[in-house]
Amino acid sequence: MAIRVAEEVGCKVGEEVGYSIRFEDVTSASTRIKFLTDGLLLREALVDPLLSRYSVIMVDEAHERSLSTDVLLGVLKKILKRRPNDLRIIISSATLEAEDFLRFFSGDLESQPKPAPEAAVTLDDLVSQGGSKASDHSLGGEIGRIISLEGRMYPVDILYLETPAEDYVEKAVQTVFDIHTKEPDGDILVFLTGREEIDTAVQAISERAANLHPRAQQIMALPLYAGLSTEQQMYVFEEAPENTRKVIFSTNIAEASITIDGIVYVLDTGFVKLRAFNPLTGIETLTATPVSKASATQRAGRAGRTKTGKCYRLYTESNFQALEEATIPEIQRSNLAPVILQLKALGIDNIVRFDFITSPPAELVIRALELLYSLGALDDYAKLTHPLGMRMAELAVEPMMAKTLLSASSFGCLSEILTIAAMTSVGGNIWFHHDGEKKRMETARRKFAVEEGDHITLLNVYQAFITKGRKETKFCHDNYLSFKSLTRAVSIRAQLKRYLERFGITVDETLSSNANKQPLAVGGLDKGEKIRRCLTTGFFAHAAKMQPDGTFKNVAGGTILHAHPSSLMFNRKADWVIFHEVMETGNKTFIRDVTKIEKSWLVEYAPDFYKIR
Repeated sequence: MAIRVAEEVGCKVGEEVGYSIRFEDVTSASTRIKFLTDGLLLREALVDPLLSRYSVIMVDEAHERSLSTDVLLGVLKKILKRRPNDLRIIISSATLEAEDFLRFFSGDLESQPKPAPEAAVTLDDLVSQGGSKASDHSLGGEIGRIISLEGRMYPVDILYLETPAEDYVEKAVQTVFDIHTKEPDGDILVFLTGREEIDTAVQAISERAANLHPRAQQIMALPLYAGLSTEQQMYVFEEAPENTRKVIFSTNIAEASITIDGIVYVLDTGFVKLRAFNPLTGIETLTATPVSKASATQRAGRAGRTKTGKCYRLYTESNFQALEEATIPEIQRSNLAPVILQLKALGIDNIVRFDFITSPPAELVIRALELLYSLGALDDYAKLTHPLGMRMAELAVEPMMAKTLLSASSFGCLSEILTIAAMTSVGGNIWFHHDGEKKRMETARRKFAVEEGDHITLLNVYQAFITKGRKETKFCHDNYLSFKSLTRAVSIRAQLKRYLERFGITVDETLSSNANKQPLAVGGLDKGEKIRRCLTTGFFAHAAKMQPDGTFKNVAGGTILHAHPSSLMFNRKADWVIFHEVMETGNKTFIRDVTKIEKSWLVEYAPDFYKIR
C-alpha cells in the first residue's frame, strides 16, 4: 500500500508516505501518510495515549473484526471523547455493518435506534452537496456519517458441487485443470487454508502441467500467504507470460485485503484457518473451519472485478445454506492475555467496563487474568506489576516470550534468549528445500541439532549464520537455510535488544561468541540447562508429558498433541517438554518449537500455576 501511494504522491517510501509494521519502521520526520497495523497503533497509544500525532485515523477492513481492531475501536472511542474537534475517524468496511459501527461511536449500542438505511449517501452525492451535512446521522449529540462507495461489479455465476468432495485440495487441483482445458482466458484464484495445503497444490499443478500438450496454453501456479517475503508476494500481481494462465493459491489474505487484476474464476473450498482458544486446556490452535456466508460472498466477488466471472464453490448448496451468517469476532475465540496486558498498560484497569463492540466471554477473560498473574505481570488486585508487567506490555512479543526475555538476565543467558526470541518471531520458515530435496535438508539440519530440542537448535543456526553465513553466500544455500528469514531475525534481535537497553538491561554479547564451536549442552548447570530453565519461566503453561505411544498430553486439559514433523522432537524421546505454538491439521493437533524440560522446574518457576499432588 505504501509503495503504491508513494508512487502516486511522487515520493520515496519513508518520506511523505511511509509504513510501520512490527520490527520495521519506514517513516521519517516528513511523513504525512502512514500505513500501519491495528496492533501497532495500539502499541503507539502506550507512549502517546491520545494519539496526538494523528489528525485522521482510518481503520480499514473493520468488518473482519480482528482482535486488535476491536480493541482499537474501543480505545479510539475513548480518545474521540477527549479530542472531539481535532480528530477524524474513518471506519471502512466491506459489508453492511456500517450502522453498528456508527451507533457504537455515537453512544450505547443497545439503546440507540438504527439509522434509516436510505440515509447512506454515495461519495458523488457528498461532492455535489459541497460537503454539506444533509446526510449526517445525529445520535446521542454526536455526529457521524455513513458514505457508501459502490464498487463496480460484473455478474458472477455461482456453481456448487452436487455431492460433497472427499478431499477439497485434490478437488481444487482437478477443477483448475477442468477450467484450464475448457474455459476461455482468465486467471484463477483458489482459496485454501494455509501454507501446507498451498504448497501441496502448487506442486500438484506443476507436476500435472508437464502433461499438457506442448502447444496448449501453459499454466503457472503461484502461492500467496503471509509467510512469503514481500518480493514473493508481489509475483501474483505481475502479468503472466504470453500463452500462460495464472492460478493463484491463496489463504483468506486475498478475500478482502488485496485485489489481483485479471481474476475471472474463483474456487472457494469453503474453509479458512481461524484462531480458536480453549479456556479449559489453555491451548490456542489454528483450526480449519467452514467459512461464513459473508466470507463466501466476499470470495465470489473477487471473480467479477474486470469482467463477468464464475465462482466454483467446492461444496453443496445445502452446505452453503447451513453456514453461519458472519464469522465469529476474534475477541470471542482468542487467548486474551496479550490484549488484557495492553489494556492494563494503557491505564484501563477495569476490563469489565471497557467498551467492546462485542464483549468477550467471561471464561476467556478469567483465563487470561490467571495466566498474566502466574507470569507475574499482574498482582493480587489484578493491577499491572512494576516493572515486570509494564515492561512485558512494552515488548513487541507475546506475554510468555516477554516474561522469558525479562527473566534471562537472572539465568545468565540473556544474549541467547534474545536470539531465540528473534528466531521464533521471524514468521516465515528458516528452512527451505526445493522439490525432492527434503532428505538433504534434514541431513543439513542435523549439523545444528541438539538433543534438547528446537530452541537451542535455532540458536545454533543463528550463531553459525552470524559467523559464516553473512559473509559466505554459499552458506545458506548449502545448508538449506533462508537468507531472508535469518537476516530478518538479525534485525528483530537488534530491535528487541534496544527495548531491553531502554529498560536499563545490558546485553553481554561475549557470552555466546564461542557457542557454535562446541555444543551448548555440556556438563553441570551448563548454558543449555540455563536456557531451558529460563524458557520454562515463560512457557510453563505450554507444558506436556510424553505418552508411551510417543504422543504428548498437555497438563491442563489432557489434550493429545503430536510433535510437528518439522520439530526435532518428532519421533524422539522426552519425558516433559514445553512448546511455543500449536496448530491443527486434519484431525491432529501439532506442537512446534519444542524443548525438553524437567517436571520439577514447572513447580519451581510457576508455583501459582502448578502444584504436585
